[in-house]
Amino acid sequence: MKQRFRRGVAMFLIAAWLYFSLAGVANRLIIQNDGAVPALSQLGSRGQEVREIQTKLKSLGFYSGRVDGIYGSVTRSAVKAFQKSVGITADGIAGSKTLLYLGLGPSSGAGSSGKYSSSDIELLAKLIAAEARGESYTGQVAVGAVVLNRVGHPSFPDTVAGVIYQNGAFAAVRDSNWNVPANDTSRRAARDAVNGWDPTGGAIYYYNPAKTSNAFIRSRPVITVIGSHYFCK
Repeated sequence: MKQRFRRGVAMFLIAAWLYFSLAGVANRLIIQNDGAVPALSQLGSRGQEVREIQTKLKSLGFYSGRVDGIYGSVTRSAVKAFQKSVGITADGIAGSKTLLYLGLGPSSGAGSSGKYSSSDIELLAKLIAAEARGESYTGQVAVGAVVLNRVGHPSFPDTVAGVIYQNGAFAAVRDSNWNVPANDTSRRAARDAVNGWDPTGGAIYYYNPAKTSNAFIRSRPVITVIGSHYFCK
């Protein structure tokens, strides 16, 4: 009887140890801590990536809470609002596609160039594909150059994502054109723009005169015309 009792206690202790050990492993897969374990940022996550997401969402006007690195319900709601605004699945989880659209990603590697990350370049390529369809290759690089000129201009946000998602900046972000995926040509155009090719001569605006009657944009001094776009100061 005593032996069976001891065996029962031993089995219980072993089972309890296994349960809590496995729970700890599962928790580490969900809660990102100092970047040691790659994980999706979602409700309950903590760490530097969550802080970066909160900071980016705050700069874009989707998040008004504290930048505390805790992925709570307010952060999830902000992520969902951002996802909905750019036309991707609004599940409140900051997976790889959401991070790409936020302009967050690796800052080094084969796809990066200087201060711009591979995510910046991919997001820029997506905008080029959406805004410059049907334009010549030079015209596509020119659209990318305008975005980068805005990043360096004091009147605009200082990140690629901030410029692209600035309210009212690019019509394609808010309409069906945003569903157009980046392609090899738009990616090459984005890289050429990042590497310093600026066919516009420093433009921070452009417009298609056949498609807009906006008085402000038409009042800007035109630097050059490339295809159907007028590039302006």
